[in-house]
Amino acid sequence: MKKLMIGTAIAALALAPAVNASVSPTKYVGHALAKNAKVSLKQARAAALKARPGRIVDQEIEKERGGSGLRYSFDIMSHGKIIEVGIDAMTGVVLENGAENPAKEAKEEATEPKK
Repeated sequence: MKKLMIGTAIAALALAPAVNASVSPTKYVGHALAKNAKVSLKQARAAALKARPGRIVDQEIEKERGGSGLRYSFDIMSHGKIIEVGIDAMTGVVLENGAENPAKEAKEEATEPKK
């Protein structure tokens, strides 16, 4: 019985990092666009978390209207809600800092430049 409890505890500890892990600070959608950015992913992540403290759960770099047209987009879990924070990839300026919703996403997709 004691071995079973120890084995269960070890398994739980081994899985804990996967459950609580944030997005990798180096992997993201649109990686090829990063060569055009003046702001690094690390700088953009710091700016996004300064604008909206929380935990980054998704990140990408994309062409989207507003600012320079190239932005980092972060989904940040903050107070139980997913908040999208957009950081201009050329200037580091916060372009967006608001709650995600399906209508907003559909409107963005309809107006985004073709990739």
